[in-house]
Amino acid sequence: MLNFLKKQKPANQLYDFTLMIRDIHCHLLPGIDDGSPDVETSIELIKSLSAVGITRFICTPHVIGDMFRNTPETINASLAILKKACHDNQLNVELSAAAEYMLDDYFLELLQKKSPLLTLTKNYLLTELSFATSPINLEKIAFELNINGYAPIMAHPERYVFYHKNYNAYHRMKELGFLLQVNLLSISGYYGKATARAAKYIVENNLADFIGTDLHHFNHLRALTNPRNMKIFHQVLGDKVYNGFDN
Repeated sequence: MLNFLKKQKPANQLYDFTLMIRDIHCHLLPGIDDGSPDVETSIELIKSLSAVGITRFICTPHVIGDMFRNTPETINASLAILKKACHDNQLNVELSAAAEYMLDDYFLELLQKKSPLLTLTKNYLLTELSFATSPINLEKIAFELNINGYAPIMAHPERYVFYHKNYNAYHRMKELGFLLQVNLLSISGYYGKATARAAKYIVENNLADFIGTDLHHFNHLRALTNPRNMKIFHQVLGDKVYNGFDN
């Protein structure tokens, strides 16, 4: 959740993330996907994010069939290590873990077998698409998710280039039952102008339900905390509340 701050601050601290309820999409768990490679890096990232007001994190490592076959066991083991490191470093943060599930054949296999899936809370499940090709069976996947009781969240829909000339796809996702999560860095133009336009369309048409950092590394951190970008986040998102859950 982002907002303009009421209190007077020094110019270099005018914008921060103190009103963001939680970051629901980040790759801070050490050594299990393409995010933080080790505990030391995770701690430094968390320290820097805490300094700008983000202190509640739902860590969401990838689950991808041909790359990262993370399980609740591997994810929770990494979470336990990171929690201990935060305690040892006296970091007053709230950490939990879920996963970011690629909607691939491996995911459908997990779903059909009713394998335990890690949700953000209750039935909220973070999902993503391949960046390479438009899905041909999104309706079928949405149906399977819904009948299994999940409230699917589509991660960074603005980044899928195959939708950049078809904004109706975002409306269709909502019709299929997907909630939409926009990356903060998309809004700033970090991923290019077309992605920024798509992100602003989703936000300005009230299609965005969540925001997230999708933080993987220090380059993301530097861009997120850049004062120019932080100003853009506030200008585009205004005072709408994000990242709360209904249940």
